Amino acid sequence: DLGFVPGDDGHDVIGMVAAAAAGEIDVMFLLGADEITVNALGETFVVYIGSHGDAGAHRADVILPGAAYTEKSATYVNTEGRVQMAARAAFPPGEAREDWAILRALSDVLGHKLPFDSLAELRAALYRDKPHFLRVDQIEPGSVDDVAALGSDPGNPSSGAFRNAIDDFYLTNPIARASAVMAECSALAADRLASAAE
Repeated sequence: DLGFVPGDDGHDVIGMVAAAAAGEIDVMFLLGADEITVNALGETFVVYIGSHGDAGAHRADVILPGAAYTEKSATYVNTEGRVQMAARAAFPPGEAREDWAILRALSDVLGHKLPFDSLAELRAALYRDKPHFLRVDQIEPGSVDDVAALGSDPGNPSSGAFRNAIDDFYLTNPIARASAVMAECSALAADRLASAAE
């Protein structure tokens, strides 16, 4: 939606990890990225921005503490394509900041100051450049042609069996993995599966 896609010489996530492993990337920013193979980043200097100290933070050379989703006013787009707004429920602890504030401060330190000083200014620029973000809780109607286009390129399907992409439902993200309650749920579910297998 924002147009943050790899350029002509850019990499997708898998390509970026491979390029880092090959020593082709000097510095990498992980914005809450904990679901990649962080041990494969080689000698790349890693800056991590996130809230829960998961895999990306453990690999990082520098950690810039970010706010959790409950600690920031944010705009999200769900998998259905609906723009959703969230209000901060609590302030982040210690030195943690909202992602936009970290990136804005970093831009100033690097001598390429971003043109906003507040969330309101950032949102005004976002709505000016990408007006569909103003349509909160609305979705663009699809068309039959869009569905037909999806079927016109089957890609390269695997002949392997379907399997669940989620190995452990209770530990699917950094916040869940940092939770003692979710760890207990995971252990109970694993015990239940082991008992069923016997």
